[in-house]
Amino acid sequence: MHSLISKIQSKIKSKIILDYDMKKSTWFRAGGNALGYVIANNISDLKTIISYADQIKYYIVGVGSNLMVRDGGFDGLIIKLGKNFNKIKINKDTLSVGAGVLDVNLAKFAQKNSIKDFEFFSGIPGTIGGAIKMNAGCYGSQTADNLKRILVINKSGKIEHLRKDELELQYRSSNLTDELIVLKADFICKYSPVSEIIEKKNYIKLKRENSQPIKEKTSGSTFKNPSGKYAAALIERAGCKGMKNGDASVSTIHSNFIINNGEATALDIENLGKQIIKQVQEKFGIRLEWEIKIIGT
Repeated sequence: MHSLISKIQSKIKSKIILDYDMKKSTWFRAGGNALGYVIANNISDLKTIISYADQIKYYIVGVGSNLMVRDGGFDGLIIKLGKNFNKIKINKDTLSVGAGVLDVNLAKFAQKNSIKDFEFFSGIPGTIGGAIKMNAGCYGSQTADNLKRILVINKSGKIEHLRKDELELQYRSSNLTDELIVLKADFICKYSPVSEIIEKKNYIKLKRENSQPIKEKTSGSTFKNPSGKYAAALIERAGCKGMKNGDASVSTIHSNFIINNGEATALDIENLGKQIIKQVQEKFGIRLEWEIKIIGT
């Protein structure tokens, strides 16, 4: 497989790092290596890489805030979108955002330009591409709220626009498969006094700091909220708050956060999550669904 990666490398300018330690690029700081890791800085390189999809698997990442690679690693290419996918532009009533833009940077840009309803992105770790795929949200807002359309590329290299109503955006989900790569998103611009935007952002910042273990090694919310329920409340009532497995534990600040206390393996974290799922199901008859993405072997 290394010879195939060398072949791909000879055709692109972006550098592929072999046997890349994914601990460096996931917020859990746990897990195994990827066969290769590349920051695709332009559409030409991205097209070339994914043209080999029938010979080598790939997975698109943002900042690794919502991802865990199992200890056996990922036998394919991890692709991160680089500088040409990190641009934000305003065109009349439309805000065009590259898929590689950090959520927090979109919130900053919107504030600077008096554009409202993007404040919640300041509370979401990740990139816009990932936010669209999972319809990320917090504190009553979600990515779908002001989305108009997106630009995607498939493994055949075909680039097309998809309207919001084609994406089947629901709570923490869409119909976008891993084979479809989001390149850009267009949002509706609505304007508001900067003072109101700052007030809302400050509220979100304070709420996060007071209710989440944001200084720990964690990937944020571990499980999706079941319909009409809060995962954190179910986890706590099932007796899982503070529960440990190896060097992984359930946060005592927010029960829907699993923490790597230092040297936790991906297996420690995944098995702790499985135990949480088991105890919640036994007590309430509700099966929690993972919100974090787990890949590899």
